[in-house]
Amino acid sequence: MSQIREPDAVMRYWPNAERPVERLIQHGAAALSDAELLAVMLRSGTKTDSAVDVARKALTNSGGLTGILTAPESSGFSADAVARLGASMEIARRVLREQMSRENCLQSPRAVRDYLLLLLSGKPREEFVALFLDAQHRVIASETLFAGTLTQTSVYPREVVKAALRNNAAAVIFAHNHPSGVAEPSGADELLTRTLKSALALVDVQVLDHFIVAGDSAMPFAERGLL
Repeated sequence: MSQIREPDAVMRYWPNAERPVERLIQHGAAALSDAELLAVMLRSGTKTDSAVDVARKALTNSGGLTGILTAPESSGFSADAVARLGASMEIARRVLREQMSRENCLQSPRAVRDYLLLLLSGKPREEFVALFLDAQHRVIASETLFAGTLTQTSVYPREVVKAALRNNAAAVIFAHNHPSGVAEPSGADELLTRTLKSALALVDVQVLDHFIVAGDSAMPFAERGLL
């Protein structure tokens, strides 16, 4: 992809109402397409392509937003643009983590899903994450406890119990990703959840949920009646 340069020689001739920044100001971020949102972050295009055109090509080459956000260095963007994307992702994660530390997670399930998607979606190998909660079900800490291969992760209940005690947790929400892109629990996933629930019950820590993250989906065990 061509080097990104300032200024955007193409977009400056667009009518104001069609420029992504102006559209964002007037209508809000939700009104913009994926390409327009990326264009706002890129801030500039090339000599022949607008920032929106550059963003569209990157989305096509990367297979969508998930591909760009999980591997921005492969998108063809400049190092500066990749840094801005990474910073935006981390800001979003921190905002959601702050929200979960102030609110009962059972009353803000959307924040939990969004946080886990930002944390695990697009990861090339399986990772097992725990959100440790206080007695009011507010997040105390978020930890990646185990990491594995493309298809499996070894999870040790004893280490999970130790982590829960170390964080003085009253409850916990688990999550792991399926790099295959299929957000369906396996028999092993269900057995692991039951095992962890039993182990943590011995130290009075409640398992509230276990999410499987795959692509842009986060499937909760609780909704399936699997807890």
